[in-house]
Amino acid sequence: MKASDLFVRCLETEGVQYVFAVPGEENLDLLESIRESTIHLVVTRHEQAAGFMAATYGRLTGIPGVCLSTLGPGATNLVTASAYAQLGAMPMVMVTGQKPIRSSKQGAFQIIDVVDMMAPITKYTKQVVSSDYIPARVREVFRLSAEELPGATHLEVPEDILQEEASARPLRASQVRRPVADEPSIAAAAKLLQEASRPLIVLASGANRTQTCSALSKLVTDYGIPFITTQMGKGVVDERNPSYVGTAALSANDFVHRAVDAADVILNVGHTVVEKPPFFMQDGEVRVIHVDFNTAKVDPVYFPQLEVVGDIAQSIELLMDRLEHQSHWDFSHLDEIRRIQAEHFSSRAESSDFPMRPERLVVDMRKAIPDDGILTLDNGMYKIWFARNYPAHGPNSVLLDNALASMGAGLPSAIATRLVHPDRPVISICGDGGFMMNSQELETAVRMGLELTVVILRDDGYGMIRWKQEEMGFPDFGLSYGNPDFVLYAEAYGAKGYRVESADRLVPVMEEALRAPGVKVVEVAVDYGDDHRTLHVEIPALARAL
Repeated sequence: MKASDLFVRCLETEGVQYVFAVPGEENLDLLESIRESTIHLVVTRHEQAAGFMAATYGRLTGIPGVCLSTLGPGATNLVTASAYAQLGAMPMVMVTGQKPIRSSKQGAFQIIDVVDMMAPITKYTKQVVSSDYIPARVREVFRLSAEELPGATHLEVPEDILQEEASARPLRASQVRRPVADEPSIAAAAKLLQEASRPLIVLASGANRTQTCSALSKLVTDYGIPFITTQMGKGVVDERNPSYVGTAALSANDFVHRAVDAADVILNVGHTVVEKPPFFMQDGEVRVIHVDFNTAKVDPVYFPQLEVVGDIAQSIELLMDRLEHQSHWDFSHLDEIRRIQAEHFSSRAESSDFPMRPERLVVDMRKAIPDDGILTLDNGMYKIWFARNYPAHGPNSVLLDNALASMGAGLPSAIATRLVHPDRPVISICGDGGFMMNSQELETAVRMGLELTVVILRDDGYGMIRWKQEEMGFPDFGLSYGNPDFVLYAEAYGAKGYRVESADRLVPVMEEALRAPGVKVVEVAVDYGDDHRTLHVEIPALARAL
């Protein structure tokens, strides 16, 4: 068969359903092979968006998402998405084109060394130099991309290689079982927890796997040990659970940090030092148990005393076999922390100020969004508020990026999420800055006939950086911009536009938008004006709780 047909059959063998792409002339043979396959081609308006979609697809399914670009500028546009997937542990395969390698009459036009460029931000990058290598190369990029810790992989496929006659056949994945943690480490972990007075569980991004979520939910429910999450660990256990303390949204001096300060043993599940740490270790003051698929990467603020290495779900189940509830466990301090936290969070939750205060915005969004709704968050000031104040009711129901933390990912992520979950409401929360970085993908969503709601939080500036600027004592400078009329902007793409004009109108407007078919864009004006005061916690009040 033709090599491009072989390549696509290899993708089908890997279970690929979608390829997110901005094709170029070097991909035309591959494009024709995709046309005659079972794979759906999703043509995007920018390669970066195609990469964000592929990464999100991988994050939600565990099957590497696939994105396709041409050579040169198409490939360079995938760099941010590659780093997004690599740092965020999202399985993704990038396929880029290249000029013929056996002979070329165009010199160095558009040619850069894409393989070397991708090396620092992927788990694997390779040029395919013969059609005979296609099955092995495809199998390897999918294997490595999905293997813990997941991430980005890359294949460069030159135009003349795709045109070769191929005699090879696709390779099927071998059956693999992850290693199980050894018995001594499980026993040591159970002993540390049982001897502790104030144990605490931290759930991070690596815990956000289907079987792991189930095991951890049982651990928390059966033993009543309090837990906090990192931002990318939100929803691992339903945050309506009475043992939930909060989500680490700030680097220090927040409610969850006070809970951590009071703990003497921390069961840290699925942690990676890529995410901002939810606690800062100081040698000898707290015992940390690292539970993960891989050994801990030691960092100046992370050096666990015990490591339980193996499949996380199995490790938790084995731990529960040995663990017994202890009468000396004392969680009384957490009641006071929760009370102070609730007072702090509710202080402006009913504010009628407009532009809206973020406290009320988040509370009202939770009221309007159905229990099975999925949020995809772009990056900005609001991400802190949603991470802290928006309770996630299930795994992967609040998708945010706290690894690369790239702006522009919110809308593309929502498009991929809707493809994976066509029966659930999907809402993309974007700042005006992040939205405009990939706003052209509204056309993609409309063209695909998706049902999707995009909420644009408008403050006419880069609010997160403005907050940091003020914190550092600098004057307001260089962070403001103008915006289009977002209602008219949405309508120009064939979407329906809404504008919230008072705080009391957010819930009814959101409910109306969620009922309406197609792509909807809701503009909401927000005011982060004194976040530097409302985000930080009164330490003396919490200190008394400890």
